[in-house]
Amino acid sequence: MKAAIYEQFKEPLSIRNVPEPKPNKDGVVLKVEACGICRSDWHGWMGNDPDITLPHVPGHELAGIVEETGSDIKNWKKGDRATVPFVGGCGNCPQCFSGNQQVCDFQFQPGFIAWGAFAEYVAIDYADLNLVRLPDEIDFVTASSLGCRFITSFRAVVHQGKVTGGEWVAVHGCGGVGLSAIMIANALGANTIAVDISDEKLDFAKSIGATATVNAKTENTVEAIKEITKGGANVSIEALGNPKVTFNSISSLAKLGKHIQVGLLEAEDQNTAIPINLVIANELEIIGSHGMQAYKYAEMFEMIRTGKLEPQKLIGKKVSLEDSIEELMNMNEFKGTGVTVINRFI
Repeated sequence: MKAAIYEQFKEPLSIRNVPEPKPNKDGVVLKVEACGICRSDWHGWMGNDPDITLPHVPGHELAGIVEETGSDIKNWKKGDRATVPFVGGCGNCPQCFSGNQQVCDFQFQPGFIAWGAFAEYVAIDYADLNLVRLPDEIDFVTASSLGCRFITSFRAVVHQGKVTGGEWVAVHGCGGVGLSAIMIANALGANTIAVDISDEKLDFAKSIGATATVNAKTENTVEAIKEITKGGANVSIEALGNPKVTFNSISSLAKLGKHIQVGLLEAEDQNTAIPINLVIANELEIIGSHGMQAYKYAEMFEMIRTGKLEPQKLIGKKVSLEDSIEELMNMNEFKGTGVTVINRFI
């Protein structure tokens, strides 16, 4: 099969013919129909993920058709349409027993722990627990865009931020995660503020419902958010992964506000500073958000089915597997708007 692969971190990928994967007894092999190109893939290529073993095939936002099943699989058969969260729970650790597969102690992550879906086929472990059956009305390209950015935003807004109607939600960074968070918060009746340094991205955020926008390149982010909200955001989502943005996100909160950290920081920025004096004085909450459990997809699918969420509007462009190399390597330039998806593999 064809796959995009890299032999060294920060070195160009190449398209190569590699052996097709075989399923483990608790897994399946999917024929990949679509795979999103995510900044998390870029972080992996940069060497920021300790789980990656070289050589490596990236790709964790995927959707496809079951091609082959392992001997222990009960719920899936060849031809089934499926997607999968980027974190798969083992089903046997304390976290999984509590329903928190997104922080499983022995998690399976395609594109990080194992080879991913920048390829014609991909193997998925723990498939009975983690594969998600696709409704007929959701196409593969849209489904692939859900697997990391949209589900991470959904959990960040709905389950971690517990956003309700009328609250002010600031979203820092208008890439795929940030735009998804804006759409989801709007669907819950919140007022949203989009923060970015690109007027193009801010205009797009406005087109999908952002109440207000802040250009962090020309405005003081904290002052602007406090002025718009008359005191600060109730929930602030850091969707970029930048120390200064994290600091600003926390600093722009109202009293008793919640900062949700979604964006991944580069290796040298992991020990970033935070305004701890504000955290104490204003009783702020700092919360992480890492994917979403497979069993939680149903509520999101229902909001899509009824038209409250329209993730297809966030698709920026569709590219070939060969084009994915340049797209991945240049992700830190933050060009383009919306989610880029691979949908041609041959």
